[in-house]
Amino acid sequence: MKIRYCLSAVLLSLGLAAPLAAADGLYVVCDNGLRCFKAPCPSSTVRDLATGKTFKSISPVLDGLAEADRERINQTDALYFGRLALRGHVEIREKASVLVVTGVAHKTSAGERRGCPAG
Repeated sequence: MKIRYCLSAVLLSLGLAAPLAAADGLYVVCDNGLRCFKAPCPSSTVRDLATGKTFKSISPVLDGLAEADRERINQTDALYFGRLALRGHVEIREKASVLVVTGVAHKTSAGERRGCPAG
C-alpha cells in the first residue's frame, strides 16, 4: 500500500515537472496599419480561427518553418493580407508576445480574413 502511494507520487511529480507543450491552433495574421521604428513592432494582428480571439501587437516567428513554407508566405503576402491560415501557438516572451508558426494549413476564406486589409 505504501509503495503504491510512493509510486503515484513519483509519477505525479514527473508529470507536473514535464514541460507542457503548447497546443497548435490555426491563426490568421494580418497588418493592422501601425508602423514603428523599433522592435518589437506591433504592426500585426493575429486571430485565432477556433475561438475568434484577436491578439493585437503580436509578432509572428517563422524560424521553425521549412524554407518552402517561408517562401509561400512571402510570395502570397500572407502576413499582410491574411491569405494563409497558419498553424502555431502564442507564447509570451520577455519583451512581447509572439505567434510561433509551425506550419501552413490552408488558404483562407473571405470570412477567415475578416478584419484584414483587402488585397
